[in-house]
Amino acid sequence: MLDLRKLRYFLTVAEELHFGRAAIRLHLAQPPLTRQISALEAELGFKLFDRTSRTVTLTAQGRSFLPYARGVLEQVELAQVIAGKLAAGTAGQLALGYVSSIALSDLFSQVIHAFAQRFPDVQLTLVECASGSLGAQVADGRLDIGLSRRLPQSSEVQALSLGQEPLVAALASDSPLARQAQVSLAQLSAYPLILFPADHGSGLNQSIEQLYREHGQPLRAGPTGRQITSIIALVAAGQGVALVPQCAQSLMHKGVTYRPLVEVDACAQLLVLTRDVEKKLSVQAFMRVIGEVADAR
Repeated sequence: MLDLRKLRYFLTVAEELHFGRAAIRLHLAQPPLTRQISALEAELGFKLFDRTSRTVTLTAQGRSFLPYARGVLEQVELAQVIAGKLAAGTAGQLALGYVSSIALSDLFSQVIHAFAQRFPDVQLTLVECASGSLGAQVADGRLDIGLSRRLPQSSEVQALSLGQEPLVAALASDSPLARQAQVSLAQLSAYPLILFPADHGSGLNQSIEQLYREHGQPLRAGPTGRQITSIIALVAAGQGVALVPQCAQSLMHKGVTYRPLVEVDACAQLLVLTRDVEKKLSVQAFMRVIGEVADAR
């Protein structure tokens, strides 16, 4: 195997084309440098330099070998840089799971943008998940971080709250309620409510069902949708009403009108889920970024 030190000596002499100047750059005496180059030539089986008392030039084989030697040293330097970044948590891989409604929030896009700018060498894999499986995937290590609206059921997962997001009513634009500035749960209870399927394990469903119970309003179950976009489409089709996070108003679906609720406690939580064990450095870095972005809002 070639000695990296000798390759560096060769590259320096090739750049200087002068053993004396190369020795100064390498902080060596000239005789040891000459011996090392001769040893490298012996290993390679060909001469690298033509030397006279006045000039040093690369041989044809030396010129052909030079880019390969330079490439090896550049890759070694890159490997050292990457190793340092891995040790510092600024390189590697990070798997982030999220529920569909959170992807619509400004916080989500701002965090992804800020993290990618600050840690460009971390490969961020984004995975959309149902709330019911998100916590389990964080617990077993398939996901490093989860963005959810549901508290984890596993004791191995920690949940950090980033606050509450108001819920708004999504209404068919031709509904009488759409002509009001605000609507109440009592008014909405007269309509079928479009939710995620029960097997989805939706944290948003939990918040909505709890809200109806606390305000003593009956909940008329309507059709279900597995994505926030399909729920809005069902509203547009006149199949019922929906309660969605405020960020869902960015889905400007024709035939749908959004209205705030009279009930000020109508909110959905935003949680960051991580494993309750020693976290890898890239997870800690992501948590710092999301905390900074959340605090700045």
